[in-house]
Amino acid sequence: MSEQKVSKLNRLLASLGDSDLVSSRWLQAHGYSRSLVARYVTSGWLVSPARGVYLRKGGRLQWQGVLRSLQEREGLALYVGGRFALAMQGHEHYLRLGEAATVTLYGFTRPPGWLSQLDMSDRFEFCGKPPFDWPVPDFTADMQKNQLLEQGLKRQEVLSGVGSIVCSTPERAILELCDGSPSAALVYEADTLMQSLATLSPRRVTALLRHCNSIKAKRLFLALADRYQHAWLRHLSLDEVELGSGKRVLVPGGCLHPIYQITLPRDLDEHLG
Repeated sequence: MSEQKVSKLNRLLASLGDSDLVSSRWLQAHGYSRSLVARYVTSGWLVSPARGVYLRKGGRLQWQGVLRSLQEREGLALYVGGRFALAMQGHEHYLRLGEAATVTLYGFTRPPGWLSQLDMSDRFEFCGKPPFDWPVPDFTADMQKNQLLEQGLKRQEVLSGVGSIVCSTPERAILELCDGSPSAALVYEADTLMQSLATLSPRRVTALLRHCNSIKAKRLFLALADRYQHAWLRHLSLDEVELGSGKRVLVPGGCLHPIYQITLPRDLDEHLG
């Protein structure tokens, strides 16, 4: 291999951490031809865990590294939200000991096909567009902390040596969870999690409610918050929050909340953990 090609290979390997992935699209955009990449694979410098994506030799597939590659190297506005964002920040209503993680992703662009082909115990679940009228921001490294927080997003350190990923703050994540498919199971889970959310930011909750375009999510969130009367609830400003009109049947045969006009399971208290 020529000295120039060796230098090119060294630059690539130096840029890849132990859990970083790199796609064929990225490689070609940075001057690595298909034939050159094939040579790297044949020589054992790169391995291909799925068609069109590569790891350095000895690299490990971990969801944290995969997501960071999607956000920063691939430039995809996908982030961890909802159920898994709450779990990774300590709000989990039961321990999933020994279970693989299901990482709940939100965004306006579907993940690449190779994501579902990776041979790893943890899996990714694409939940679609987030229930807010903001566009998903760019997650490049120069995106400022305050710009993310304005939309209820944050950078979270997830694994030593991997760096940070973008995820929902608890305020945003619980609203995303409340926007899930209507069912009694959804309400039981959201209710138990709401019980633990005693330190939410009322300013951030107010902003998120004003920009949330899901009437169901807002009503369910507020009805469950009303059950626990956390201190932050008294400081919300709902003047500009659109809650729609009429009753909303979330659970057939359920009990209608007198203020937020949404039905909750009649046996809700029995499911508290």
